[in-house]
Amino acid sequence: MRCRRDFALTGRLVVLISILSVCSTIALGAPKYQVLHSFGDGNDGGGIDGGVGLASDGKLYGTTSGGGLYQYGTVWQLTPRANGKWSESVLENFKVNDTRGDEPNGTPVFDPAGKIYFATQEGGGPYTYGTVFTLAQGSNGWKLTVIHRFGRNDKTGGPMAGVIRDAAGNLYGAEGCAFELSPSLVGWKETILHCFPAFRGDGGGVYAGLVRDSSGNLYGTTEQGGTSKNCGGGCGTAYKLHPLSSGRWQETILHDFGLGNDVSYPDGPLVMDAAGNLYGATGGYNAGTIYELSPQSDGHWKETILHRFHAGSGGNYPGSIVMDAKGNLYGGTGYGGGQCYCGVIYELSPQANGTWKYTVLHTFSGYDGTGGGPMIFDDKGNLYGTGGGGAYGLGVVFKFTP
Repeated sequence: MRCRRDFALTGRLVVLISILSVCSTIALGAPKYQVLHSFGDGNDGGGIDGGVGLASDGKLYGTTSGGGLYQYGTVWQLTPRANGKWSESVLENFKVNDTRGDEPNGTPVFDPAGKIYFATQEGGGPYTYGTVFTLAQGSNGWKLTVIHRFGRNDKTGGPMAGVIRDAAGNLYGAEGCAFELSPSLVGWKETILHCFPAFRGDGGGVYAGLVRDSSGNLYGTTEQGGTSKNCGGGCGTAYKLHPLSSGRWQETILHDFGLGNDVSYPDGPLVMDAAGNLYGATGGYNAGTIYELSPQSDGHWKETILHRFHAGSGGNYPGSIVMDAKGNLYGGTGYGGGQCYCGVIYELSPQANGTWKYTVLHTFSGYDGTGGGPMIFDDKGNLYGTGGGGAYGLGVVFKFTP
């Protein structure tokens, strides 16, 4: 319906009020996109490789891998204001070869006390390859504590996607190897759960984060490896890590990508629904796909392609996805969409006939950001995410109401 402003004063006030009411309802029900902050102004951070963390008080936290006072990254906080705008505070600035780590990335996580866990991909001191650290707010401001430095004996490095946390306070991540960090009275203990050699059918190129089920199993993807010869270095895998009674962990390859007409190069973390099905995105096979992996009675997992992307206004090359309480999937694409080819935000919703409906909800313009970064939901159904572009070209944090 088109809402007109050129009504004549004919005395039909009731009709006018009714039409204005319909127009208002349409406006209120439409998706709303808001840039909360554009990075790159002055000593602000720049370059966002991870997502945002939402604290219980409504503040957002995250990192930039560059920019700041010393150009090697920041930790930032965004605080909502009464006027609807958000104000940024830089909590930490990182230097090259910083003993705390540098080039922080990933999506931060919180413990019940409000302590925030972050990861860096580089730095930490001599012969180190990144760190995991915490930030905690006290009477004298924010305190940063490094809980683990990755070194030559780790066979892994600082996780690009950050870490996840279980109810007991253990942390899990993956970067070359999957690992566990467990708190103790004498510090944090690291346990290597599995290393991915990218040969003999195993995965390789581990960049995505992990998801954990109620039984303590871990699930993830590798961008390379597997048995397919259709991609140089393999087309990637989806895997499960299962804790054994002996204390060791066993890997199971759930799906080997790239075989036959299959997809390739799975990108981003998996999402698990209440029934135990897994959902993810791939960046290969033309313009990318969204897929589902479902456990079968014989122990195998069945792959179903939910959507194939194509070049054009629908966007292509999807990034991380999230699921709402109704089972709808949301995500962004790094390319496609409008004239600047800056990506879109989309919804993928299950239909009664077993198909999935794809809907573009927002097309990025570049100035308002670019798509493909991780997103999270708040308890009201709003999405918060990160992307590139923005007013200064070094990334944005946005809020989107579907």
